[in-house]
Amino acid sequence: MQAKKSSLEQHIAVFGESGSGKTVLVSSFYGAAQEASFRRQSLYQVVADDIGQGARLNRNYLGMRDMNVAPIQTIAAGASYAFSMKLKEPTNSKAAKAHPFHALRLVWHDYPGEWFEQGVSGTEEAQRRVDTFRSLLGSDVALLLVDAQRLLDHAGEEERYLKSLFSNFSNGLLALKDKLLETGEPLVRFPRIWIMALSKADLMPEIDAYKFRDLLDLKAADDVDEFRKVLAGFVQDPSAMSVAEDYLLLSSAKFEPGRIEVADRIGLDLVLPVAAVLPLERHARWAELQKFPGKVAEALFDGGARLLAAALANKSRDGILGTILNVIGKDVVEEAVELAGDTLREVNRTALAKQNYLTATLTQFRMDLNRGEEEHTLLRSIK
Repeated sequence: MQAKKSSLEQHIAVFGESGSGKTVLVSSFYGAAQEASFRRQSLYQVVADDIGQGARLNRNYLGMRDMNVAPIQTIAAGASYAFSMKLKEPTNSKAAKAHPFHALRLVWHDYPGEWFEQGVSGTEEAQRRVDTFRSLLGSDVALLLVDAQRLLDHAGEEERYLKSLFSNFSNGLLALKDKLLETGEPLVRFPRIWIMALSKADLMPEIDAYKFRDLLDLKAADDVDEFRKVLAGFVQDPSAMSVAEDYLLLSSAKFEPGRIEVADRIGLDLVLPVAAVLPLERHARWAELQKFPGKVAEALFDGGARLLAAALANKSRDGILGTILNVIGKDVVEEAVELAGDTLREVNRTALAKQNYLTATLTQFRMDLNRGEEEHTLLRSIK
């Protein structure tokens, strides 16, 4: 019996202090994908699983685009946004049957910055903080936002802001630790790729991903290292983890007096590739370098990751999900992550010609990450 097509789910967690731009970021991500030009050109459509939530995000975006009004800042309210990337339907019936799943699903977790900056007001809020953090433990990738405006406010003494930022995050996580590790055992499922992201990057046009890395190394190396140690205390085998080894520039819109230009975005088109493809690359590299305990390896290479690799390498077989999961192995994962240059472009062209929009989308994501590095918007770890 053929398995029913479903969506492949990826999670991303976004952390940032109050005012760092998290609400604008997710609103611009969703709103820009609703533009007629995007829907006309893209191989997929972005649909909010919660219609009301999607309408609010699009309203935020339209308020910026048409009325030059920034979204109202949310206060101490954790949220998860589920988006389905519905693939374009092939006109070729054979191509349609070959898709092992019909949509990629992104769950975007927003953890309130105020919870890292303020004490707990009572037991109910304390539990809400723990529950909100637990909801994002399935994320492979976490973005930690460094606010460009705050850096400019502390020009010449950026270390003051950065020390406060990383101390708040470290202390906030330590306050959750006992509740999260109820059995005393480190976690298997935990965000293992922590990307440093410069939000409002348009305010610092002279800074690229390399200069952003250098700024953090120069002004906050010890604080980042302490943060790294705190995170390592949460997980089984922290060698399968990268913290502050990847850097990303993000700008959701360009804010000027009396005007908001939503078309001037930086790095927002890399969020999906970072969530969907970067973990596959990193996990394959870690597996090649060393052996992990069984539970960690299983978490890194679950059925979804192997299915993603099969689609990326264009190894789908008859659209039968169970068959794919049974026959693909480590060689397919390696082949998928090693696609590069002309080979990657050729797989993308072939997939488009055959209306295999899943492989076409995933290979495009790989090319987007490469382009991000070429433009110095993204700096990926070599480890």
